[in-house]
Amino acid sequence: MSITTRFPKIPEEQITPLVAELLELIQLQMAEIQLLRDEIARLKGQKPRPNIKPSRLEAASNRSKTQKRKKRSKKSKTKKIEIHEVVSIKPDNLPEGSKLKDYQKYIVQDIVLGNWNTCYRRQRWQTPSGEYVLGQLPEHVTGSHFGSTLTAFVLYQYHGCHVTQPLIKEQLHELGVNISTGQINNIIIKNKDRFHDEKDQILSTGLKVSGYINVDDTGARHNGQNGYCTHIGNEYFAWFKSTDSKSRINFLNLLRCEYTDFVINDQALLYMAEQKLPKYQLSKLSCLKNKIFKNEIRWNNFLKRQKIKTKHHNRIATEGALIGSITDHGFNPDLAIISDDAGQFKVFLHGLCWVHAERNIQKLVGYNDRQNQLLEKTKTDIWKFYRALKKYRRNPSEPQKLKLKTRFDSIFDRKTGFASLDIALKRIYQNKSELLLVLSRPDVPLHNNLSERDIREYVKKRKVSGSTRNDVGKRCRDTFTSLKKTCRKLGIPFWQYLIDRIEYQNKYPPLAKIMESQLSLSG
Repeated sequence: MSITTRFPKIPEEQITPLVAELLELIQLQMAEIQLLRDEIARLKGQKPRPNIKPSRLEAASNRSKTQKRKKRSKKSKTKKIEIHEVVSIKPDNLPEGSKLKDYQKYIVQDIVLGNWNTCYRRQRWQTPSGEYVLGQLPEHVTGSHFGSTLTAFVLYQYHGCHVTQPLIKEQLHELGVNISTGQINNIIIKNKDRFHDEKDQILSTGLKVSGYINVDDTGARHNGQNGYCTHIGNEYFAWFKSTDSKSRINFLNLLRCEYTDFVINDQALLYMAEQKLPKYQLSKLSCLKNKIFKNEIRWNNFLKRQKIKTKHHNRIATEGALIGSITDHGFNPDLAIISDDAGQFKVFLHGLCWVHAERNIQKLVGYNDRQNQLLEKTKTDIWKFYRALKKYRRNPSEPQKLKLKTRFDSIFDRKTGFASLDIALKRIYQNKSELLLVLSRPDVPLHNNLSERDIREYVKKRKVSGSTRNDVGKRCRDTFTSLKKTCRKLGIPFWQYLIDRIEYQNKYPPLAKIMESQLSLSG
């Protein structure tokens, strides 16, 4: 339902300064109400009020071809700004008999910084039975002597703006807030289970409803030891997890989400066979089809009993059982995983990044004119082919699909006589199915740039704060980096999100639900 502004026609002589000011306020309030209604509609997954422009068909038919089009007026940069205070300014030294005609708006934006301390006087009553009853504090201040805005400010500065704890302390002291380093640290890491749960929901929902995910990893030191942070995401979410390893087992554990079991099923046995697990061991496991092991301890004990002791065979069996668990819990078999050719990500339906593949050619150096010419021609052919793939994504067709496959072979399945170039071309050709995944799945991207952009957020945090020193701090870093990036992808201001969650306002639904709603609308 839209809001229309209908006012009775007021004679000019009756428009006093007060009336004019009230009319302007009503206009502003109606515009704000409509914006809020549109925002509520978007959060519910509904379409906001459409901004329908009048048809220009009739005007265009009457306009002469030689007539120049009128210049469009510039859009107001302050149209959507919420007004908190209206101040009316009257000119000085007005001649007698002057009449107010209208207003000229001049909007000034500002923020309010400073401390605001509240003393809650909790009434204590004694009942007729002699018991004492104490007034209850608001939910968002229970257990803390720091308000929601201050808490959100610390989290926003630390996780959103990468400000260090000493600088946050300095800022707050200059604003008149009496707070210690330990109290700031507690605000950052303590009692964040609600945020951790919401972060975990993002991944499980993203894997269920997405058509593809981008994946990548980067270094992450923890407690003085080198570790890794894995990123999983797409245009609608970003999820980060720091671990000690970046193996395939680690990646499969992440895809398993909250589950801890190991399952032997058809998918598990197929993977073990493809990875060439010895036949006698595979036959033993085949006899236990659909067997479920509740946790890692039971699975490892089982492997010992089956005498699968070598590191290589143990790894293959474990990877297979993890794949069995993932598929057993409803993993989307059509989900495409796009990576930069790191081995740990090559599972399920896998696609490769063309930018990373072409780097094998880019880093080559020719030692004579002939080799340099071959390199330049190859680079030109590759990027022409890449542009053709981009064009195919917009308008796929079966004939064009066959032409592109043939064209791929002509570029990469050839001998140039330049040994280094031939090796690089052969390597790319061996990944043909993964590089040409787009031909059967035009919805997937041709590169992994999105994941690389997302993971820069983590790298910036790592450069500013260094390593984490305990598991709680590591978990909070992963959680708030995930929530911040996901909020921005969903069009939710991270600051407003923090206020909403800390004050239990629940104006914003869980991010997983918003993401699911937006994905359904786009698909």
